[in-house]
Amino acid sequence: MHLIETTLFLLLAVVVSGSIARITRIALPLVQIALGAGIVLITGKAVDLEPDIFFLLFLPPLLFLDGWRIPKEALVRDRAIILELALGLVIFTVIGLGFLLWWMIPEMPLAVAFALAAILSPTDPIAVQAIAARAPIPKRLMHILEGESLLNDATGLTAMRLAIVAASTGTFVLTQAIGSFLWLALAGVAAGVGVTLAISAAKGWISRRWGEDVGAQILISLLIPFAAYLVAEELHASGILAAVAAGITMSFTERGGARGQSLAMTRIRRAVVWDTVQFVANGLIFVILGQQMPSILSRSAEIVAGTSRPEVWWLAVYVAATFAALAALRFIWVWTSLRLTLFRKRQKGPPPKVGLRLTAVMSLAGVRGAITLAGILTVPFALDDGTPMPARTLAIFLAASVIIVSLVVATVALPRLLKGVELPPEPSHQREEDHGRVTAAQAALMAIEDASHDMAEGKSNPDLYSDVASRLMEIYRHRIESRTRTDEDDVEAARLGDAVERQLRLVGLNAERDELRRLARSREIDEVTAKKLIREIDLQELRYS
Repeated sequence: MHLIETTLFLLLAVVVSGSIARITRIALPLVQIALGAGIVLITGKAVDLEPDIFFLLFLPPLLFLDGWRIPKEALVRDRAIILELALGLVIFTVIGLGFLLWWMIPEMPLAVAFALAAILSPTDPIAVQAIAARAPIPKRLMHILEGESLLNDATGLTAMRLAIVAASTGTFVLTQAIGSFLWLALAGVAAGVGVTLAISAAKGWISRRWGEDVGAQILISLLIPFAAYLVAEELHASGILAAVAAGITMSFTERGGARGQSLAMTRIRRAVVWDTVQFVANGLIFVILGQQMPSILSRSAEIVAGTSRPEVWWLAVYVAATFAALAALRFIWVWTSLRLTLFRKRQKGPPPKVGLRLTAVMSLAGVRGAITLAGILTVPFALDDGTPMPARTLAIFLAASVIIVSLVVATVALPRLLKGVELPPEPSHQREEDHGRVTAAQAALMAIEDASHDMAEGKSNPDLYSDVASRLMEIYRHRIESRTRTDEDDVEAARLGDAVERQLRLVGLNAERDELRRLARSREIDEVTAKKLIREIDLQELRYS
């Protein structure tokens, strides 16, 4: 009962947090963290954050979904800067911040300092998306941040593991560290790709042979990230990279022709289910994160008692210095990376200008989240010889505090920095959209014409099929005509006409729905019929809303 009650409290906090965030205009992650802390302070009930369980329950589906939905063209286009941030920046941060922590806190061994720096180096994709919901970050910049956060988790966690091994054993072998990293990365990606391809091939074969079960298809998509994660972990590889690779592979199998397609109803319901999973999991992560804060912050006096600086205010100095160092290292790396990217592009033509404010935006947008806290909690309590791990509690305190500070600073500063910031122009996709609609309409015309001839052959009323086909083909011809005009005024008039048609169709659909509800209330039609007709209207509204 205790577990059920706690779970219900967490879900209630997730539901309430959205309304509170809209009313107070405070960033949603901060509201959820505050609610999580409030639940603990009021009820005394909290969820013990078991890192292994946390990684298994929350990270695979969310990272899988991010890999599934992120535009692959954006990943390929900006692959250089994404890899520079996901790999180079993590190593740069581990070295720079690690030595700073070791110098600043005498009680913290160098290996523990490197471990803390490693787990603070990756940005949190969930936190990045939550901040982006409040600050309108440009699409291309958001894709870079998402791509970075998808990949740097594995880099940071791997570096932390290597640092913990060095702290526990007292030895560090560079070649062994490089080999371990390559195995974690390559085997993790291979596990994600292999599991997804195998499951997709199996369910596709079953669907073609015996038909498609919508519910089973949705459940399979929910299980794929867990399967990829567990297989990778069994291979002692990166389960996080496996989940990301599984999502990216899933997107390719979905658009891989008829063999990879699902029924339209499957795709619609699956998208709704995944949106719900994303909403609940994102909210629970921050609420659970908030529940850990009271117990961590309450031990502040205990943390500094055994150090050479026993005053509590030194903790604030440590937190401020750590966050400032993270921001400075990220700013330096981002500025250098952008300059190198622009230098490479200068050979192909005049590159766009990138100012310091854009660099500052990219630096502050690299917020930390629950992955950092869950990762630092995996630090063992004792060394291999049985002695307590030095400065473990202090490292946990610093990680938790930096998470809060990064969220607060990003929430406050990003909207202000983004006002009037000079950004490279976003490419317009209107021509691609028009080309896609025209080409699809032409394919539809040919298919309808061929199908109508086949259906009318040998029938006593072939004109009926011809008339129906003509009505449908007229819709597609109108679409082709409106999208192939060359005169700018005609193009603008056609787009305005589409917008007016969309608004009028929504008005008509709302009127239909209201009338059907009136008929159902007055018992002029039965409940089953009303639900069926209203569902048809809802599906039409999805197209125009």
